[in-house]
Amino acid sequence: MKAALVGSGIGPSLTPGMHEAEGRAQGLAYRYERFDTALAPWKDMSLSAILDHAEAQGYAGLNITHPHKMQVARHLDALSDASQALGTVNTIVFRDGRRSGHTTDYSGFAAALQAFDPRVEGVDIVQFGAGGAGAATALALVDAGARLTLVDLDEARAEALADQLRAARPAAQIRSGSADLARAAGAVNATPLGMDAYPGMAFDPQRLGPGAWVADIVYFPLETALTRAARARGLRVMNGGAMALYQAVAAFELITGHTASASRMRASFDQLMAARGGA
Repeated sequence: MKAALVGSGIGPSLTPGMHEAEGRAQGLAYRYERFDTALAPWKDMSLSAILDHAEAQGYAGLNITHPHKMQVARHLDALSDASQALGTVNTIVFRDGRRSGHTTDYSGFAAALQAFDPRVEGVDIVQFGAGGAGAATALALVDAGARLTLVDLDEARAEALADQLRAARPAAQIRSGSADLARAAGAVNATPLGMDAYPGMAFDPQRLGPGAWVADIVYFPLETALTRAARARGLRVMNGGAMALYQAVAAFELITGHTASASRMRASFDQLMAARGGA
C-alpha cells in the first residue's frame, strides 16, 4: 500500500514517519512518500497530473498541504460535509475508481478538542486567525456548540469566514470583530504566531478569566510563548501537538482503511519531535 504527501517545501514534515510507524506496528506493507511540488519532477506537473499519476500507480490516497488545499477539490468526485462547507481538502482517498476529499484539519481538531474536553457548548469562544487552518478549527468549534467570535488582522477575511460558516451552519452563533476575552470560556490561536519564523502571541492570556482554557495549533515549536504564558497564568492548555496527532490518526484511517492507535501514533510523534529538537 502506498500514500504520499503533496505540497511545497514538505521536507521537514513528520507525517510520513508517523504513517509508516503505525503501518509497521499493524503489520502493513505501507510506504508513505513525499511529492514536493517545489522540486522536480513534481514542480513541472500540474496538480491534476499529480493526482492522475498517483491514481494510475495504485496509491491508496494522498495528503494535500500548502498551497494546494483549495485547488484540489475541483479534481475530485465527492467531498465530505466539512470539505464541502469549507471548500478545502487535505486528504484524498482513491477507491473503486473514485476520488473522495476530506479535511482532517477539521476532524483532527475536533478529535483533539474532544480528548481535551474543555467547556465549549453554549459558551463564548474566541478564535484568533481566519485563514485556511482557522476555517477548519472554527467549523469544529461551531459544531461543538460554541458561540464563536473570529478575530483577524484582516477584518474582511474574518467577516468572510463568518459568512461562510453561517451559510454552512445557519443555526450557529458566529460573529467577527473585537472580542472581550474576560468573558470568554476559551481562546484558540489559529494564526502562525508562535512559530519560529513568526514569534509572538496572537493574544495575551492574562486577559482571560481564571477558569478559561487556551488551544494553540502551532506545533513547531511544541511549546509556544502563548502556551507557556497560559500555563503560567494557571489556565488549561492544549498545544498544537494534539491537532497534529489526530490529523494523522484520521488520515491514516481514511487512506488505509485500518483503525489507528492514537496512543501509538502519539509516541511516534513525540519521538519524531524529539529527533528534530522540537520537544
